[in-house]
Amino acid sequence: MYRQITDPLDHPALTALLAATPLLVLLVLLGVLRVKAYWAALAGLATAVVTAVAVYGMPAGQAALGAAEGAAFGLFPIVWIVLGAVWINRLQRASGHDAVISRTFARLSDDPRVQAVLIAFCFGAMIESLSGFGTPIAVTSVILVGLGQPPLKAAAIATFANTAPAAFGSVGNPIQALAKVTSYPAAELGAMVGRQSAVIAFLVPFVLLFILDGRRGLRELWPVALAAGAGFGAGQYLCSNHLAYQLTDLVAALVSAGAVILVLRVRRPPHPPDPGPGAGSRAPRLPAQPEPEPAFALAAAAPLVPPPVADVPSAPVPPVDHRREVLRAYFPYALLTLLFSLVSYDGPVARFVDAQDVSFTWPGLHVVSASGRPVAIATFDFGWLGAAGTLLLLTGVVSAWVLRVPARRALRCYGEALRQIRWAALTVSCVLALSYVMNLAGMAVSLGVWLAGAGRLFALLSGLLGWFGVALTGSDTSSNALFGAMQVTAAQHVGISPLLAAATNSTGGVQGKAAAMQNLVIAAGAVGLTGREGDILRKVIGWSLAVLTVLCVLAWLQSTSVLGWMVP
Repeated sequence: MYRQITDPLDHPALTALLAATPLLVLLVLLGVLRVKAYWAALAGLATAVVTAVAVYGMPAGQAALGAAEGAAFGLFPIVWIVLGAVWINRLQRASGHDAVISRTFARLSDDPRVQAVLIAFCFGAMIESLSGFGTPIAVTSVILVGLGQPPLKAAAIATFANTAPAAFGSVGNPIQALAKVTSYPAAELGAMVGRQSAVIAFLVPFVLLFILDGRRGLRELWPVALAAGAGFGAGQYLCSNHLAYQLTDLVAALVSAGAVILVLRVRRPPHPPDPGPGAGSRAPRLPAQPEPEPAFALAAAAPLVPPPVADVPSAPVPPVDHRREVLRAYFPYALLTLLFSLVSYDGPVARFVDAQDVSFTWPGLHVVSASGRPVAIATFDFGWLGAAGTLLLLTGVVSAWVLRVPARRALRCYGEALRQIRWAALTVSCVLALSYVMNLAGMAVSLGVWLAGAGRLFALLSGLLGWFGVALTGSDTSSNALFGAMQVTAAQHVGISPLLAAATNSTGGVQGKAAAMQNLVIAAGAVGLTGREGDILRKVIGWSLAVLTVLCVLAWLQSTSVLGWMVP
């Protein structure tokens, strides 16, 4: 039996610094020293175990069992999701229907920057509304590669775009988890989160355009970003405050996509220029140097937009595919949406699926909180039937028949997908093992206690705590379960709205999605860049912290008379 300790050094600041060391080791090795992701994750895990045993006094056996539970959670459901998403993409490539998808988006706009906003931001939010755990990142990143985006850029775009809808993902699961640990009604929490998330989501399309094409992208396509961000923010606010928070992401995605399409009908963007030496670069324009593509990407269709030709004002309109082939191309996503809907919304199917779930305390793991209560993280939930990876597997089996991929070729595609993500699986397992050791030892609680000592400035730091929780676990739901009650207690102690603090944990947490190793590994594995997770992190970490800063200032203003009217 291990009882958690929150301040083993009797010095909150020093204890918090030591508690954050494993994550700092991971981020520095990955983002600064460019060490391969699995080595960085192993180093972070080793640091976490040593800190837990030497500083927090956690028995080595309990630390090892906690790491084993985390590794198991990494394999299921995380790796299980990536495998299914990559397999479906390979099936589409094998049948040639990835080119059909490319051409349908090209008919909406021949600008790959607009296509990236529609797919990563709008379509990704629709997927997030039904399933989190990185599913939108895995699905949209491979579509973007098929449309001609370089793998590194596609992975960065898919990862950052996933920050906008995460607070209401999986049919509002993060809000439900927050309600459970704070005792606030879920509807009130959803309304408050919507009043913050709508502002933050408005900024995301502008960031996506800058990642895609620097200042030029913003200058040429700001109306598209404005329509996407304003539509998404309006949809989030209206649905979370006046309809049902469970449907927030779905409504926001539809409103955003509709707004973008309307703008494209009224104002056609300039023809996309040749890719330069880098987004936002001031260097003179050189001949395009494409990124090395993974082997599977070389089999993709011809580039979505033919290279610009001098004195030609626009690219040729792509050929029109037969409606039957278009339906086949989009069948996997339609079926996936249907399956997620059936298992997410209360009904006979959802109840049957829930009845198959298995939950058990991890064998040999005995950890209680500082107050003596068993910690929830020691319980392993094995919801095998309703897991996103299982639904992706079922979608792949049916899609192979619809796409007319022979059984032998479909099995070969599955083996290729397994081979592609093998290092990603190791990395995810190590990162989740690190996360579980930190949570079980009490390191995460130490960080929360230290931040709570900031007094009224806690409102300015509240979002940072949520960011850290998601960066550590990869899940806004997990971060809310971990820090939600602590946020409420700290807010009551310093005299600010507990509802505001709880909501800020969730809204700040979604920006941690861009820095979460779990999501970086999913993105890299999906597009064939395993080992280059650090490159993706460097593209998004600055934007993640910048938007987090905006959220922290917003939350602080909401705790004062300036924007206090925004708190229900």
